[in-house]
Amino acid sequence: MKVKDPSGQTWRVTRRWVPWRRRLKGVLDSMPSGPGGLGDDPVSLVIGLVFLVIMLPFLILGVVALIELLSLLLVLPFALLARVLFGRHWTVEARRGFTIWYDEPAGDWQASGLRIHALADEIRRGQLPPASVSGEAAA
Repeated sequence: MKVKDPSGQTWRVTRRWVPWRRRLKGVLDSMPSGPGGLGDDPVSLVIGLVFLVIMLPFLILGVVALIELLSLLLVLPFALLARVLFGRHWTVEARRGFTIWYDEPAGDWQASGLRIHALADEIRRGQLPPASVSGEAAA
């Protein structure tokens, strides 16, 4: 659910669908794009090699982020099935913009839905939740 606080800041209040938070979210979006139109001469080869050495850490992070995303997609059906069959509790999180600011365990599907609406109403009234997610809320 997307809400705005009295100062106009956008908040998103949702359930967390998997038991963990992604660590490398947005890595692929932040990768710089390379220069186009390199020729076939030796100078272009040197420029291309230097560019490859500079880009290598970003490429490695991109591969790691892709592996993480694929593993998330692989585990997601089993995590949802476990939540439904075993009654695992849902976690409600409030994100300020796209940064996780606050999270709390909220019970089953119905209880978490009620908590989402209650938390969204509190944010709309200006009663902002405390920053409970270490490291990410300070950004």
